[in-house]
Amino acid sequence: MQTIAEYLPHHPFFTGLDESVATLVAGCAVNVHFRPGEHLFHEGEPADAFYVIRHGRVTLEVHAPGGPSVVVDTAHDDDVVGWSWLVPPHRWRYDARATEQTSAIAFDGACLRAKGETDPAVGYALLQRVVTVMATRLHSARTRLLDLYGTPA
Repeated sequence: MQTIAEYLPHHPFFTGLDESVATLVAGCAVNVHFRPGEHLFHEGEPADAFYVIRHGRVTLEVHAPGGPSVVVDTAHDDDVVGWSWLVPPHRWRYDARATEQTSAIAFDGACLRAKGETDPAVGYALLQRVVTVMATRLHSARTRLLDLYGTPA
């Protein structure tokens, strides 16, 4: 298996990052593993990381009043999960749960925020990438809402 530093330059989320920035980012990361059913995080808890899924599958879920959680999106190999680490008040807005054996890279949010505050170019590079993830998730949610509610016939 590749080290985190070797893996990052080839991952789409990190494409175009300066080598020095990639090295800083890799310094805030560790490999993690989740069993089926295990949560990466829970809605409302402090958001202290984001994850790059190396292998596996993770569902993103929201709590439905009076009912079971609703899956709003699914992340697979090479997807990025979590942006709340960057957006105050740094609380998760949903749950993330592994649905199969999952290997990921966890990036420490406080470490990354500190590096971004020290070097605005690092912060801006990360912000650009996180906004892209946010836009993708919002588009996915929009598509699911249209599938669910659609236009009345």
